[in-house]
Amino acid sequence: QVQLVESGGGLVQPGGSLRLSCAASGSISSLNTMAWYRQAPGNQREAVASITSLGRTNYADSVKGRFTISRNSAKTTAYLQMNSLKLEDTAVYYCNFRDYTSSFWGQGTQVTVSS
Repeated sequence: QVQLVESGGGLVQPGGSLRLSCAASGSISSLNTMAWYRQAPGNQREAVASITSLGRTNYADSVKGRFTISRNSAKTTAYLQMNSLKLEDTAVYYCNFRDYTSSFWGQGTQVTVSS
């Protein structure tokens, strides 16, 4: 089992920045991927960004150039630096941890972009 604890959400004005964190604990395999997803009201959950334990990253087109995903050196915490936030970035952001056998989700953190 892997437990995920997210933090860093909040209210920000358009053009502002937020940094989300996702701390993983438990049975963490050496080869894994941590990712951020988001879900806005009435929409399906969508992938935002991911990073493998080898450091390979991937981004949704809608956030490229604005969001950056990273991990700490211990590979136990993933971060999502969100810059130039737009109204349409408003959503609940979920952290995901997955390896060859399992997938785990965090509880979600609300990001609201509003003037």
